[in-house]
Amino acid sequence: MNAALRPLIDDAVRRATLDDVPRMARLFTAVFASDPVFRWLTRAGRSRHAALERFFLRILKSRTLPHGETWLAANGLAAAAWIPPYSPLSSPSILDDLRMLPTILRLTGLPRLARGAAMAAAMAEGHPDQPCFYLAFIAVAPRLQGAGLGSLLLERTLARVDAAQAGAYLENSNPRNLKLYERAGFSVTREIIARRDAPPLFAMWRPALQTAQAS
Repeated sequence: MNAALRPLIDDAVRRATLDDVPRMARLFTAVFASDPVFRWLTRAGRSRHAALERFFLRILKSRTLPHGETWLAANGLAAAAWIPPYSPLSSPSILDDLRMLPTILRLTGLPRLARGAAMAAAMAEGHPDQPCFYLAFIAVAPRLQGAGLGSLLLERTLARVDAAQAGAYLENSNPRNLKLYERAGFSVTREIIARRDAPPLFAMWRPALQTAQAS
């Protein structure tokens, strides 16, 4: 690890606030603009980045931040947005709410709206039946990827999952990140294929921490 990055790696992880949302939306946009699934879903052209940023602003404000499990590290250069099991969303797909339709339409454009609908249905079908912590998004600033920030953020936030003795679930949209999640205790349970032309999502599950039973 680069010694110059050590202060960032050791920086405290803190709960995000509403003031952090614009910065987090820009971070997620920078990272997911090149993501295989988002490239398949989102509109082409000059308005693409603006549509992505509006999408993440909406998700953060309405879906993750209100539940207190959205986290920042390294002065805002890494972020993780979780939806906890006590969320009122019984199956917290990020795409299958009619209230999200205008945001989704801006994201996909009309020609790709059917792709969004197919992805929403596939994600809802693959979501676990049991209550769990759902990792909606995690991102590290592109210039710091590979420095250990993603592992740090997973470790710190999964400690809260373990304290609740809950399972954790995510849909990994980038095959390059499989090892990161596997090191954190996740395993692939299925490949989610929205359509024949869609890149895969990897459904990954981390079981609840089993505590030793008193004798």
